[in-house]
Amino acid sequence: MAYVISAPAIPSLPVVGSADRFPVRRVYCVGRNYEAHAKEMGFTGREPPFFFLKPADAVVPVEAGTVGQIDYPSQTKDFHHEIELVVAIGKGGKNISAADAAKHIYGYAVGLDMTRRDLQGDMKKQGRPWCIGKAFDQSAPIGPITPITASGEITKGALSLTVNDKPRQSSDVSMLIWNVNEVIEHLSAAWELAPGDLIMTGTPEGVAAVVSGDRMSGRIEGLGTLDVVVR
Repeated sequence: MAYVISAPAIPSLPVVGSADRFPVRRVYCVGRNYEAHAKEMGFTGREPPFFFLKPADAVVPVEAGTVGQIDYPSQTKDFHHEIELVVAIGKGGKNISAADAAKHIYGYAVGLDMTRRDLQGDMKKQGRPWCIGKAFDQSAPIGPITPITASGEITKGALSLTVNDKPRQSSDVSMLIWNVNEVIEHLSAAWELAPGDLIMTGTPEGVAAVVSGDRMSGRIEGLGTLDVVVR
């Protein structure tokens, strides 16, 4: 098949233990999925999960053992980090039950949901979509995917983030309001999931701003470290 313009490259992530890569189709994100973070953002309770998306080419793949780099984005003066467990879908489907969800998981990774918080806040106040605060270029640095066959199903494990070696975020995957399997159940009721989809499962409390020159180090037990510098 010929195209009238050059076809864009397919975004992809490295896979632990393999020379092959994981192609990215869509990036789904879960909002306010840790209670303490919901409270710091002015909300409380176990509300039904809600979702937003980032474009696949917002993903910045960070190879194992390297330090990723992202640019400080335009139009913001309040650029926030959000450490998250990322779930990679290997088998598609819709209306997937929580009991069957693990069968659809290819693996897991450490990711950052970078946020232009001031722009997001402005859009919220105006009742407008806040894509400009979440779905911008380079807003999803993500490390290598560890296959579920190697990690096992991840239902708990410490996750944390430091900035310039100073603690910012610290929690445990077990503190998710909606666990990974429940998220897949709710998400697949709204969209048909497909191989190549990523799910960013939410961030704990402690989100805060970074500036050019800052180095973020995110860790999730069993998945290693994600190091990213803001240029």
